[in-house]
Amino acid sequence: MYAKKSWDEIIEGQSVVVTRTISVADQVLYGGASGDFGPVHFDRHYTSNLAFKRPIASGIMLTGIFTSVLTSHLVGVYPVSIEDRFRFPGPVYFGDTIRFEVMVVEKRLEDRVIAWTGTATNAAGEVTVSAEAWMKFPRRYMS
Repeated sequence: MYAKKSWDEIIEGQSVVVTRTISVADQVLYGGASGDFGPVHFDRHYTSNLAFKRPIASGIMLTGIFTSVLTSHLVGVYPVSIEDRFRFPGPVYFGDTIRFEVMVVEKRLEDRVIAWTGTATNAAGEVTVSAEAWMKFPRRYMS
């Protein structure tokens, strides 16, 4: 369920953890929506010659899960992204259960900006995605 939160309901320092098992079906749906059918995500023969050794989930697909956590748990649907930075230090394989932790780290009333950070870690505790981003909150939903 997506939240409709006012500015005052967003709490600096609040965090949420969501776990999700990433499937081939997730990648197929993402590929259909984005057109990203790159061999690194689908072709076992191709990836057998890479360091990954098997297909991996799209990093950008994984970043969308951060957005889902934000809108359903932390900031609601009103703020819009103005800048996102992602790092992908490790692969996510299909069948991996990933722990997504997202935190509101700053609220700036003067420009109505919310800053958040996120990490995605696998069962071994290895970071697979890290994020920092900024969102703008519209004036009409301030109170």
